[in-house]
Amino acid sequence: MNWEDIIGQEELKKQLIQAVDSHRLGHSLLFSGEEGYGVFPLVLALCKALLFKKNLKTKVGNSPLHHLDLHLSFPVYAQDKKNLSENFIQQFRQLALESPYFDFKDWTQILDAENKQFSISVEDIRYISEKMHLKSFEGGPKILVIWRADKMNEKAANKFLKFLEEPPKDTFVLLTAPSSTDFLPTILSRTQVYEVPRITDLALEKALKNTQNTNSENSQTLLYQAQGNWNTLQKILNSESHDEEFRTYFTQWVRDAFMVKSQPRRLKNIMDWAALVSSWNKEKQKDFLDYCIEIFRLALLENYALDTLVYKKIDRHFHWKKFSAYIHGANIEPMLTEISLANLHLVRNGNSKIIWTDLGIKLSRYLHKSA
Repeated sequence: MNWEDIIGQEELKKQLIQAVDSHRLGHSLLFSGEEGYGVFPLVLALCKALLFKKNLKTKVGNSPLHHLDLHLSFPVYAQDKKNLSENFIQQFRQLALESPYFDFKDWTQILDAENKQFSISVEDIRYISEKMHLKSFEGGPKILVIWRADKMNEKAANKFLKFLEEPPKDTFVLLTAPSSTDFLPTILSRTQVYEVPRITDLALEKALKNTQNTNSENSQTLLYQAQGNWNTLQKILNSESHDEEFRTYFTQWVRDAFMVKSQPRRLKNIMDWAALVSSWNKEKQKDFLDYCIEIFRLALLENYALDTLVYKKIDRHFHWKKFSAYIHGANIEPMLTEISLANLHLVRNGNSKIIWTDLGIKLSRYLHKSA
């Protein structure tokens, strides 16, 4: 990862390059911001710059992830009663190389372990600390990167604090986290904090044009949805193939929910609908729930004449305006609450057919609730 590979963040890149060149970079840094803003790519580019700056003959390559003097710690679950990053280092490196803007959800999905408890344990900090006290392989600096350091449990945080108080000579510690508020004040007092802002729409648009053939109108819609997050933008692009199918199932659900009050036989349609949706894999079901939340929120904006904020509509064979009139302040909150609860039950391995049937029936009640 080179500086020029990072999307946007020009001011922050300039600060870091100057700090490295002038030897004014702190030995303990925290990069705070959403992963999709480019937190980890910034860290990787900085690692490469530090390894090369201190040792011109270093075999750092294009990515420092395999460098022997770069050590990694990140949240994992216990395997064989050991909670060590080392057990999953190959999967982490592969994900970081393929998608450097990945987030915590991406990491848990790669390991297919969303229902397990992920953390950075005290044994992992102890193991990493011992490695950091060993002699450098190339004679240059040693670097410790703790990705999502906010996932350190209490014992790990206290152990890490002791490491920070007496760090080995010629070492750099780089932490990443969505927010700097999730750390012990004593850890924060020993770190130099870099706030990573959202990527500007201009930088996102430029990167988008380099990777996708999108027209100007579609590009603006994507940028609005992404909110400065490259990872989110990529997921939106990847999910567009689902949109047509989701649109079909959503409109079917809404039509039957509207009619079931006057035509009780429609209840069977809702149950058949629930059976079909529940046959999808869990991730697709959760994506559909996200889609439903998005459409309900956009319909609310349409109803309250905030149509300039409505970046997506269901226009094909669907009366969007009429539908939006039924989404208002009196029913939007309970509907979104029920969808969130359905998501929670899916995560906890509830019976998906029952979850979707229950949600389908409840929607019919809320749609007929007066404003």
